[in-house]
Amino acid sequence: MGGFGRYLGAALAARIASEGMGMAVVLLALERTGSAAHGAFVLTAWLAPHVLAAPLAGAAAARTRRPRLFHAGALAGFATAVAALTVLLGRAPVPLVLAVAVLGGSCGPMVTGGLSSLITALVPAGPGRDRAYDWDAATYNAAAVTAPAAVGLVAALGSAGPAMAVLAASGALAAVLAATLPYEDQGAGPLPGSPRAGLGAGLAALWRVRELRAVTSATTLGFVGIGSLTTVSVLLATELGSPGGGGVLMTAFAVGALGGSLTLGRITSVEPGRLVRWALAGTGAALAAAAFAPSVAVTAAVFALAGVCDGPLLTATLRVRARYAPDGVRTQVFTLGAGLKLTAASAGAALVGIAADAPAAALLTGIAGLLLAAALLHALTLPRESGGPARSETEGPTEPSAGSATTATGLRTPEGP
Repeated sequence: MGGFGRYLGAALAARIASEGMGMAVVLLALERTGSAAHGAFVLTAWLAPHVLAAPLAGAAAARTRRPRLFHAGALAGFATAVAALTVLLGRAPVPLVLAVAVLGGSCGPMVTGGLSSLITALVPAGPGRDRAYDWDAATYNAAAVTAPAAVGLVAALGSAGPAMAVLAASGALAAVLAATLPYEDQGAGPLPGSPRAGLGAGLAALWRVRELRAVTSATTLGFVGIGSLTTVSVLLATELGSPGGGGVLMTAFAVGALGGSLTLGRITSVEPGRLVRWALAGTGAALAAAAFAPSVAVTAAVFALAGVCDGPLLTATLRVRARYAPDGVRTQVFTLGAGLKLTAASAGAALVGIAADAPAAALLTGIAGLLLAAALLHALTLPRESGGPARSETEGPTEPSAGSATTATGLRTPEGP
């Protein structure tokens, strides 16, 4: 696979830095200012630019003639912003801190969808590429497990400042590894004389191609619920008599998701669109059951089951994007999809903050309802599946992109590539 091993290292390091920011920023703000709200404002400034920066980052990545410099530079900017916040948070004027957070957050789409879009250039089309997306999805789940644990451990042994520094170092390692990837050798970047996609081309593709529209709308709705799950888990554990049990519940969910991505996520005999629906519905059903669990231990077990169901969701989503995104806007499709999900997650966190006085079981039931509604939305948006590509609303079939894991003879089957 050439540079795919180095890609996985870069992706894991970058996503550890990204996943750890939520906890580290709040801990550092609490330590230096005595106010967790200060950290929440900084974190909001960090997350807010994602959906706005996503089309810009995707278009720039598609147009650049120096993809190595662009991708490594974006990751270096991300790491630099984390390092700057480590020094400035609680010490510098708030507007300066927020400005640094906005700049760092603007590099965020390249940590998520932007990196994932490189796989089509690093791994040849076929079953190997599907396996590559399995491993890429696993880096998200592995980071979700290890980053909060690492931040908490370093903060407990010392302070939140060194914990932030560890995240900055992880981001810097990602930039170094990204600089070693064989972009030019694999044909990354635009061909000379090729037409340039506009800033709205990725959004147009997400709407025009029914498979992309279905997975984007469904996962965006689902992430309104997922984004509020951390807060609700804390509230639920408190109601069950274990105020510190929220971290246990989310760790169980993350470990289950990692296991699900490495097992169920490797299922290739099921169409990825159908796997998206199964994952959303299974996660929703498991969380609905968790709302009625009598103890934190039982709830953690059901959260782990919900995580197992959630594990294949990202793998299937990445396969759909790679399979149906037009070649000229593939990076935009990846970055936009990731940006929309993060924005939806932020909205979900805000909504549960407004409704925090409601019973935690009712809030968890609401999250489950959103996930089940997302599965239904996907089914309604993409009502037909067959052995070949589903037809779009325009004439003719929706053709997979040239760089997808689909061969020219149709979608891959269990017996063929």
